[in-house]
Parts: sequence; C-alpha cells; structure tokens
Amino acid sequence: MTRQRGLALFGAMIAVVGLVCAGIFVGLGPGRGLADEVAGGLLGNGDGGSTSVSVDGRNGNASGSGSGTGAGQGTGGRGLPHQAAPAASGGWAGTWAAGAAGAEPGTVHGLPGRSIRNVVHTSIGGTAARVTLTNLYGTAPLFVAHASIAVAGGGGPAAVPGTMRRLTFGPSGSASVTVPVGRNAVSDPVALTVPAGTDLLLTLYTPAPGGAVTYHSHAQQTSYLARGDRTEDTSGAAYDTRSVYWRYVTAVDVENRQAAGTVVAFGDSITDGIGSSVGSDHRWPDFLADRVRDSVYGRYGVVDEGIGGNQVLRDASSTRNGRSGIVRFGEDALGRPGVRSVFVDLGVNDILHGHESTGAPIVEGLRNLVRQAHAHGVRVVGSTLTPFGAHAGYNATKERVRDEVNAAIRAGGVFDSVVDFDRVLRDPYAPDRLAPAYDSGDGLHPSDAGYQAMASAVNLPALLGAHTPAAT
Repeated sequence: MTRQRGLALFGAMIAVVGLVCAGIFVGLGPGRGLADEVAGGLLGNGDGGSTSVSVDGRNGNASGSGSGTGAGQGTGGRGLPHQAAPAASGGWAGTWAAGAAGAEPGTVHGLPGRSIRNVVHTSIGGTAARVTLTNLYGTAPLFVAHASIAVAGGGGPAAVPGTMRRLTFGPSGSASVTVPVGRNAVSDPVALTVPAGTDLLLTLYTPAPGGAVTYHSHAQQTSYLARGDRTEDTSGAAYDTRSVYWRYVTAVDVENRQAAGTVVAFGDSITDGIGSSVGSDHRWPDFLADRVRDSVYGRYGVVDEGIGGNQVLRDASSTRNGRSGIVRFGEDALGRPGVRSVFVDLGVNDILHGHESTGAPIVEGLRNLVRQAHAHGVRVVGSTLTPFGAHAGYNATKERVRDEVNAAIRAGGVFDSVVDFDRVLRDPYAPDRLAPAYDSGDGLHPSDAGYQAMASAVNLPALLGAHTPAAT
C-alpha cells in the first residue's frame, strides 16, 4: 500500500468513527468549553509477553480498535480487578499512579480534537513501560486514536529526543483503543529506558466527541493541551494550553528485572500532596520514594493513590473526590503490580464531610482495608489522623472523633505497623493544630517541610520487611 493510500484509508476510518460518535450525541446540543483551570482551584474539599487487556471493578475488558472484544474475559467477581503479573515473576513494578477522582466539569462530550499531554513523575526506573488508560467516569466509550509515552526534556511539554514511543493495544498491536464506560485499558509494553525520579509525558489524542473526561483534579503538576493530533510532537511547541489536571491516565508500570515490587500510598488530599509546591514533586510519597530509592530497599516502586476529599466509608464521586476507600482499595492499591505493602492515611474527610459522630465506624472501615490486604498477603502500615484545629471545619466534636480514631490506631488493633503522623506534625503548644512550619496555610494540609517530615518518619524495615501477614 502506498503512503498516500494508507493516509487516505486512515482518514476515512477516523471520519467513520467521528460520525458514529456524533450520532450518539444527536439532540444533546453543543459541548461546553474546557472548565477553567486555575491554581486557585488546587485545594480539595477540605480534607485532609505483554498484556493489553485490563479488567476493572466491573470485570470488563477493553480492546484495540478493530480487534473485537479483548482477549481477557471477566472473572465473574473472582480475583483482583486490573491486577498485573507480580513483579517477582515478571519484573514489573508501579512507578507512578493516580486514582480517578471523578468526571471533569464542562466536558460532557470529552475533549474532541485535542491532544492531552500528561506530565507524571517516576519512582523506580526500568527498560520498558506500559500505561493504563481509564474511562471510569465516562458516559460513552472512550476512543483514543493515538497515544504515546516519552521522557520529558527539561520541564514543559518537550520530550528528550529519541525517547518518543507510540503505544499500541491488543493482540493486533493497534495504535488506537476504545475503552468502555467504567473500564480501564492497559497498553502493550514498549521498550523505553525509563529513568528513576524523572518526568514522563503520557499523551493521547481523542479525535471525536465522547463522554465525560475521567480525571484527577489535584495533580500538583502542570500538564498541557494542543489542538489536533500532536501525540508524537517531540518539541512540544503546539502545546499552548496549560492544565492542572491529569486526564484519562491512572498508572505507569515499568519492567525492571531487579524490581522487588510496589509500595502504595493510599489516602486523601494529604497523600495527594495538596498544599505542596506545584511542579516540585514534594508530596510525602515523593519524598518516601526518594528515601526508598537511596536505601537497601531501592528495588521497590512507590506510587501515590491519594485522592483529595476521599473518605473511607462514603463514595464522593459526585464531588470529584473518588469512590470510597473501601470500594477502590482493590483496584487502586491491591491491583498494582507486585504490591508488597500499602501505607494508609485516610479518615479525616469522614470526620470533616462524612460527619461521623464517633470514631468506631471509621476504625472499622480501616480494619476492612487491612482485611482486604491480608487476604492477599499484603502488609498495611497506617498513620494516625493529622491535626486540623486551625481549619475552618474544625469543632470540638470533630476533634473528639479524631482522638477516638487515633487512640484505636495507637492501641495496635488496626494496622500491622503505625506511624504517628499526628505527633510528627502537631504544634507541641497547641496539639490540635499543625505546627506553623508544617502548615501550608489552611490549617489542614502540610507544607513541603511537613510532607518531608512525614516521609522521614516512616520506618522502612516496618514497611518493607520480610514478614508477610496471614489472612485475617
């Protein structure tokens, strides 16, 4: 086939897809523009081989374009959702992740005709990579015509020359993929030298109207948008729109033959890093990843599954704060490749926004997470709930509930091991408040120095020691 005929055929295929997608939305009216994305919106709601088919919490499958249904069928509720091969057998580890928080406002028809370049930060390096795309909160199938991965070059949307790689999907190695509503899709592995502690560019192009965009609203990182298919644009010159969101991407795994597995930090906005300097990678899991990398445990990847506003007990998807911790734990924590241990810091929002009047339901919810982990031989380290006495949502009842939860955690009846973030961060002269040096300014979220102090307080042998807990 000549190059001209191939381009013409591809153009015709895209046109057909566009007509089909447009037909879905007949009578819905024109799509609204992009939601305003300003730095002032960064604060959360006041809290705190290869594999080409992925299965999410509904045990569905996604496929490359033209390949029919995916090769991996649903499990009928058996096993973990979206679980990749353990690192011990396949050399795969998670290097970055972000939980899906909700449907982005103002994107009822998606972002047609846009290239979306997400900037993410790695923990562990490797020689190959695969990317997970999500349509968890979509309202129509997500058609991605073209996707790529590259090593970021010196900040901004430009790539390091020679590192741009096209992503493919499915047994046929298709450059496009359709992700069903509520599902995920994992790309085929692509050979790429991924450095540890560096930025990657995850780019995808959606040519036609679709459903709502699934996003992570508090990226604490600047990403980019361009018009047209600029997926493999190395210079980044066309990316003239900045964004404070991550869109459609939830994980990057790397192949590393020395990898020992993955550590998951699971929590709310404090784990998400709200209050840290944008673009600095100063979330506490970032500082933890630096410590792990420089230690005898350097063969582990560290991924951040914090979602601003997230709760242990209640689904907060409608406010773009994610599914409850109990529901999403299987996919966001236990579903990571070769997961070795999970660090849980969650519960503040159940007090601030769930309005729990006693600590008992929160404690039982945290124990539920531990039981889920133990059923798969995964240890859980947990933290006490941090102070918020200077926050607008504070009152004496909420402080009493926090004290009840912390007392149960300190008593040793919840987690396998405990890190007392409350004592690390609190003001010794006002224990219900963050120490001034550790307060980002809102009385709830730590500063860069606070996040660093949290990571420094984690006992690495307790997090990554040899003991594997028995099922409880």
